[in-house]
Amino acid sequence: MQEQLNEESGKECPQRDAIKVHDSRFVRSIYLATGFVALILAAAGILLPILPTTPFVLLAAACFARSSKNFHEKLLAHRIAGPIIRDWFQYRSIRRQVKRWVYFLLAVSFSSSILMMPDLWQKATLALLGIILTAFIWRIPVRDQETDA
Repeated sequence: MQEQLNEESGKECPQRDAIKVHDSRFVRSIYLATGFVALILAAAGILLPILPTTPFVLLAAACFARSSKNFHEKLLAHRIAGPIIRDWFQYRSIRRQVKRWVYFLLAVSFSSSILMMPDLWQKATLALLGIILTAFIWRIPVRDQETDA
């Protein structure tokens, strides 16, 4: 599976290749549990506008890399999350198309949440959180697909 991922990306990934499963069974179980909790939080983040999804998916990938090669490879093989995780570990950036999609979903979820809130202070709090999250996303480096080769 690792060879197939390297062939798809066209080059070796030093960060991913440097990560190895921890020697201690106890530590591996903690990493594995943390990875599953992170995945659950990421799934909740799909529905909840304030809870971010991507950082929890990346945390799950890092935890699975240290606890279980099987779960790590399954996460990397996922059709949606896999390419984003590989891009982050290889280039420490995300593709422009992914970033645009994140902005769109962020705008839709925060706008709908703000419209549903009855009090002005709740609307203002959500607006402030949306601005902070947008600024955080804006700081993430962007990589065009043409730079893959």
